[in-house]
Amino acid sequence: MRILMVAARCYPFVGGIETHIQEVGPRLVARGYSVDVLTTDPSGKFPVEEDVRGMHVRRVPAWPRELDLYLAPQVYTAIRRGSWDLIHFQGYNTFVSPIGLLAAVRTKTPFVLTFHSGGHSSPLRNAVRSTQRALLRPLVAKAAKLIGVSEFEASFFSTAMRIPRQRFVVVPNGAAMPAASPGVKVDPNLIVSSGRLERYKGHHRIIEALPELSRRMPNVRLRIAGTGPYEEELRGLVGRLGLDDRVTIAGIPGSERQKMADLLASAGLFVLLSDYEAHPVAVMEALSLRRPVLVSDTSGLRELATNGLCRALPLNASPSTTAAAMAEELEAPREIPDLALPDWDACAQALSDVYRDVSGHRSTISLAHDGALGLRSATRARGG
Repeated sequence: MRILMVAARCYPFVGGIETHIQEVGPRLVARGYSVDVLTTDPSGKFPVEEDVRGMHVRRVPAWPRELDLYLAPQVYTAIRRGSWDLIHFQGYNTFVSPIGLLAAVRTKTPFVLTFHSGGHSSPLRNAVRSTQRALLRPLVAKAAKLIGVSEFEASFFSTAMRIPRQRFVVVPNGAAMPAASPGVKVDPNLIVSSGRLERYKGHHRIIEALPELSRRMPNVRLRIAGTGPYEEELRGLVGRLGLDDRVTIAGIPGSERQKMADLLASAGLFVLLSDYEAHPVAVMEALSLRRPVLVSDTSGLRELATNGLCRALPLNASPSTTAAAMAEELEAPREIPDLALPDWDACAQALSDVYRDVSGHRSTISLAHDGALGLRSATRARGG
């Protein structure tokens, strides 16, 4: 079976959707699927085409380069010229989605969509989200199946887009990480937070709580693993609070999974005080290494806390409240049970079940246009 995954970004970029594709795509290939990935490259720095762990990746230009809008007209052309049994749209909140959805509808290709919803630092972008959902609804409603990464996300979009809940299926992200390297030990004074450096991710809330926390725990340190547009503001906040010797901000490339695993495994506490998360991969990775986790009591984070996987704080918690909660977690660490967390194998299998249910085992014919597209010809694709 030929599958096309469409996403605004993929590897080597780092993020929830990027990790999702990088983890489930090769597993689907191992199950006999032919997986193509259609994505964008606003920078023009990456190969137009390459094979990545059995997947064939095609990148098209996107504009503007500085913003995360990803206006990419060639997504439409690529889909119109190709042939697949099923198209899987990964994410909904850029211009890639409506452009690609329109092409899928016009080619009458069955498609599914995973929302992978997240927050945003722009008040304007947040304000227009309801309008965006309303405009997308006619296209989204034509999906053969809609996928939420959590019960929260499925219920939210069912209500917000007025689409029956039975049209949705929940497929959680996995929680796999390499085992920690020999000799890596938990540092009871180390707090780790990871994720893109955006204001909505809440890294600043942890920094603002550190002065009070350091009075209670003189050796406490914070390591923020990520890159993004809010980095300068975060560094400025660190400087104003006199925390340069306590806070380290630096990204870890997505290819360096062992380095990330070792950092998480050494954390006395993992914290994510984000405004909005559907089902955060970063939290699941920390939990897979049995680290205690503190989150904001909101969106999909609340679902994780309700299920006993982590502790939640009110989103508007004061720095003193946040400091007290972090101190309690560091000074009296909770015993983290050997949890039955969702893994990427189960995620890939669940997607495979969705694909087969939707496609009805249709066969794909070869189109002459495949050569112009640059994706693998159906005559060379593996059967699913």
